Amino acid sequence: MKQKKTVKGYLVVLAIIGVMLGSNLQIAMAAENAPVTMIPQDFSELAEKVRDGVVNVSTVKTIKGGGPVFRHFFGNPFGDKSPFDDFFGPLPGGKAPRDFKQQSLGSGFIIDREGYIVTNNHVVENANQIKVKLANGKAFDAKIMGRDPKTDLALIKIATSTDLKPLQLGDSDALRVGTWVVAVGSPFGLEQTVTAGIVSAKGRVIGAGPYDDFIQTDASINPGNSGGPLINLKGEVVGINTAIMSRSGENVGIGFAIPINLADGIIEQLKDNGKVSRAWLGVGIQDLTPELAQYYRVNDKQGVLVTQVFEGDPADKAGIKSGDVIISVNGKKVSSSRDLSLIVANASVEKRAVVTVLRGDNERKIYVNLTTRQDSGINEKQGLKDTDDLGLKLAELGPETARRLGFSEDEKGVLVTQVQSDGKGALAGIKQGDLIKEINHKAVNTIKDYSKQMGEVKSGDTLQILIKRVNAGLVVVTISAMG
Repeated sequence: MKQKKTVKGYLVVLAIIGVMLGSNLQIAMAAENAPVTMIPQDFSELAEKVRDGVVNVSTVKTIKGGGPVFRHFFGNPFGDKSPFDDFFGPLPGGKAPRDFKQQSLGSGFIIDREGYIVTNNHVVENANQIKVKLANGKAFDAKIMGRDPKTDLALIKIATSTDLKPLQLGDSDALRVGTWVVAVGSPFGLEQTVTAGIVSAKGRVIGAGPYDDFIQTDASINPGNSGGPLINLKGEVVGINTAIMSRSGENVGIGFAIPINLADGIIEQLKDNGKVSRAWLGVGIQDLTPELAQYYRVNDKQGVLVTQVFEGDPADKAGIKSGDVIISVNGKKVSSSRDLSLIVANASVEKRAVVTVLRGDNERKIYVNLTTRQDSGINEKQGLKDTDDLGLKLAELGPETARRLGFSEDEKGVLVTQVQSDGKGALAGIKQGDLIKEINHKAVNTIKDYSKQMGEVKSGDTLQILIKRVNAGLVVVTISAMG
């Protein structure tokens, strides 16, 4: 009897262990399959949630001369001359082609119940008439409240008693590569088209403007999607669909959207002032190469090199100097020239900016009163000619030469006008047109400076020459074992 109870006890224990093992196995399988649940079964609820906040934007523009066939999307590729003139000659009587009304389509999204709508600048620029069509089919005339061509953003407004359904704005900084996103718009006039894809990349620079910082997505975007929202799975706007990369003009899986965090401040300025004011620091800058990082003793290679400080501008007044390495502004890390441009452009001109720089081995905080960016020029300096013993023919930079070579105004340095092919300079990589800025960390502004610094170099010393090269920025040339 006792033996039977013992056996029964063993069986109970084994049953419990089996249940535990089965439970753990189920948990393990669930954990293993967890990523599958991240893929939405469908996007129907999301599409329904945002549809009332997405609008169709149609415009009419008056085009001077020519016909609509060749100007439909990108303008007449043949310029002012019609390709048919060669076959049929000009119009009878020598009359120029009549003006015509060009219609184009885009998208947008509602941001508040007052009727403000965000779209792209290129959708409404030069439009004589703008109409907005809501998801319920109602159409309204719209007027431009403000435009910012540099970021391709525009704010328009409709007047209506209709209960509008604005979309919620999300956080584009929180987006991760691989995250699901949905594009909604009117590609080719097909209203309320919903396409899905992922975030392919962030921080893309495509040459569209000075503040490029695009989200790249493979969600299908085509002509007519411009200005429409890019939505995350919470139904929040994380981007404004703007451009595609395609030789045919149609989607090939590479689309770009303006991050909503970049657009948010611009939208507020357009709403309040009808224009965008950007802060100005007043420096010429360049990304750090490994050689420049070593030259300026920046160990982690993070920061942006100040190549020039414009006289009388905020940086100059605050004490920033050429050769400083800016590593942060207002606590935000600066890793590239693009980072610095974006941070400064979005900074408030009403508050002092805290610019942290590396100068030599020291880190300094410099307080700068930023001003509003102005399109203004800078005075030029003149110079004289001379020669050198490294196989280089030199000249101080004159105003006409600087303008012709493409150097910025008020540039300082000694210009290399000729390079002897077998000289030490040529062998080290110095080229005609280079501008010598420093020798062994000492400034070279004139031929006299150059001669003095070269005279201090002893036989066997290593010579480091800091050069500014058009279209390449700053370059460090090293010549070992002088003598």
